[in-house]
Amino acid sequence: MRPGSAAAPPRTGDRDVVVFDAVAKAFGQVRALDGASFRLERGETVALLGPNGAGKSTAISLMLGLRPPDAGEVLIYGEAPRRAVAGGRVGAMLQSTARQSGLPPGATVSELVTLVRSLYPRPLAAAAVMRMAGIEGLGDRPVDRLSGGESQRVRFAVSCAGDPELVFLDEPTVAMDVEARREFWQTIRTFAAEGRTILFATHYLEEADAVADRIVVLNRGRVVADGPSTDIKGTVAAKTVRFTLDAPDRDALGRLPGVTQVEVRGQDVTLRTVDADQTVRAVYQQDLPIRNIEVTGAGLEEAFLQLTQSPGNGAPPVGDGR
Repeated sequence: MRPGSAAAPPRTGDRDVVVFDAVAKAFGQVRALDGASFRLERGETVALLGPNGAGKSTAISLMLGLRPPDAGEVLIYGEAPRRAVAGGRVGAMLQSTARQSGLPPGATVSELVTLVRSLYPRPLAAAAVMRMAGIEGLGDRPVDRLSGGESQRVRFAVSCAGDPELVFLDEPTVAMDVEARREFWQTIRTFAAEGRTILFATHYLEEADAVADRIVVLNRGRVVADGPSTDIKGTVAAKTVRFTLDAPDRDALGRLPGVTQVEVRGQDVTLRTVDADQTVRAVYQQDLPIRNIEVTGAGLEEAFLQLTQSPGNGAPPVGDGR
């Protein structure tokens, strides 16, 4: 990732699906967005990450035309978000609460899918929508008798029934079990492979790491990182050195150069170090009888915490400003 600037607007071009340029939005005294800038290109799957209150849901609502920005510009396919939505080019699966699924009570799943399809000029076939969302067997089920995971799949069916080119997913796998989440993301990969652009907000960092082509991190209403997961993880200097050692001496290991943390479980040793090269060199210089040595970089969770909890983490962003 290349250094960026919070004031630099994203580039525009023929491939741009979303331009989010120096956008600000406040609710009373709370600044939900504070000059945030990024863009989405055709065919990308992008994760929007950030702690609670970072501005993720506000950003999605602006891109859907549900609210206007106080400052800056939001364009979808080069036009106002409301026009793009009205033209059937955009689908959305927004957050639901634990008690409210957002689905109309009393309607069956088939009735709901049929209704939503009727609102679009070129909808997907009903059978294709049901199959893609994994709800073929739920057609006759009233939506208020669905489990949490089933409700999420129905809400996804609603978001893609109009055959959108751009889809927003806000915490899409809440209430899904592990297997349902795996199947959902496989569906998204297939959906995106047809050339659609996907933006999803999630608190499950492993999903972002596994699924997204690119990650945009928001904090305090500003973009603090924008780039592939590998680049974002590379911003963390600390690395992990693991090996097996008979009778490890915790104190001696803690004195090795670069080591900031030592964890010992039986013969298994894990060292956190800010200089893995020096740490490994010192291990071998001391002729320690280690086995199975492994050096790994930081995970996305560590990078995320560093980006969102460090002093001065509002700006400038790390990334290429896309």
